[in-house]
Amino acid sequence: MNKEFRIKKNKEIETLLSQNKKVGNSQFSVYYVNRPDAAHFRFAVSVGKKYGTAVERNRIKRQIREIVNRAEIGVLVDFFVIVKPSAKKLKFESVKQTLTNLFARAKIIEG
Repeated sequence: MNKEFRIKKNKEIETLLSQNKKVGNSQFSVYYVNRPDAAHFRFAVSVGKKYGTAVERNRIKRQIREIVNRAEIGVLVDFFVIVKPSAKKLKFESVKQTLTNLFARAKIIEG
């Protein structure tokens, strides 16, 4: 996944959060905003320190980046995934299924 697909600036993330378009469950929250003028989708991932050690936080971020990379996202959208501490007990397949369901609810992917 190229870095051009990532949102890095705090101001852009705050803009996403202020739009108040959100789907979520007990493990993840996904904030999103449609951007019809964009060239491609962009995303950011946030994992708080309550989730666990740096190794655990980096692992879930790598897993989410891989899930997004494999997802067929055809919509021009910016989205922000927040990982909650309760997601720590999920295996990769459960994380993938949960995020895919949330992306479908947000109409980021079809399904």
